[in-house]
Amino acid sequence: MTIAEIVKSPGLRLAFVLWLVAIHSFLVGIGLIIRPTTLMQLFAFNPCTERFFPVQGGVFHIVMVAAYVMAAVDVDRFRCLVVYSIIVKGIATVFLFTYFLAVDSIWLVLVSGLCDGAMGVVIYWCLRSYSRMQVNPNCSPGAA
Repeated sequence: MTIAEIVKSPGLRLAFVLWLVAIHSFLVGIGLIIRPTTLMQLFAFNPCTERFFPVQGGVFHIVMVAAYVMAAVDVDRFRCLVVYSIIVKGIATVFLFTYFLAVDSIWLVLVSGLCDGAMGVVIYWCLRSYSRMQVNPNCSPGAA
């Protein structure tokens, strides 16, 4: 399968995006669980001696990987998980922006909010394109 085929096919494009989101979530989850001190300082986070909540956040990210992968593997069967993914990314965006503005202006929190928002918008756009293709299968992929 080539990149051109993925770009032209709304279903493959949606699945590809969900796989990318799953990989991102897995890496963030591992990062939150391991939390190397030098990396945390590089990203402007203060040292945290309590491990439970960061690890819990990491496990949550890894749990979300299952939803993203299930949706990517079978978009039609798990369409509700695609919608759920959009909702999760929206809530994450609101939380991260609120935290950045009201609690602590850590630059990575702002970047994470922008990235989560962008992922949610891209998933929405891909789902909308895929849904249009299902309604009108004779329309060309570029028009969806």
